[in-house]
Amino acid sequence: MRRLAAGTALLAEDETDLLLFPPLRAVWAKEGHAAEVRLSGWNARRVVLGTLDLRTGERILLVRPRQRSEDFQPLLVAVRERYARRSVVLLLDEDPSHTAKASDAVAQRLGIRLLWLPKRAPELNPVDTLWRHAKDVICANHQHSTIDQQAHRFVQYLQSLQDEQALITAGVYSADFWLRSAMSRNLCGPT
Repeated sequence: MRRLAAGTALLAEDETDLLLFPPLRAVWAKEGHAAEVRLSGWNARRVVLGTLDLRTGERILLVRPRQRSEDFQPLLVAVRERYARRSVVLLLDEDPSHTAKASDAVAQRLGIRLLWLPKRAPELNPVDTLWRHAKDVICANHQHSTIDQQAHRFVQYLQSLQDEQALITAGVYSADFWLRSAMSRNLCGPT
């Protein structure tokens, strides 16, 4: 792994679909009674795009209607705004919204270096773990009044986590985190 310049922000990026139909999880119910999950009978969708700073735990989250390149590019702009003149490296998968020529052009124009994670390896992306956690807390077994209300609560919950708590929840502090040895050997440079 090539050493990153001192002060480089190392971010992981991912997106998740939120559906108005809630994910169903095992729950406790009174003995002899089934747990009840009320559904409206209609569904809706939003996509939450987000980054996690692997050193500080800071998060940037955007809610979008879809997951297309034109939905991904505002996240790149938000990253550049947050990190101003700092170098930024973004770890992400090869979703078509990321690999689109227009997205690559925006990343280059903004000076954001894209590093690709291996295909079909969501376990390497710590943001995926944050999504699962927030869905368990906010979305599971409960249908919100609107998809926008659900998306707002989802983002609000993730932003309410302390930065260190977000890193712990995402598994970044785990002895098994795949980048841990590189980060501890300082291959990523000091912050």
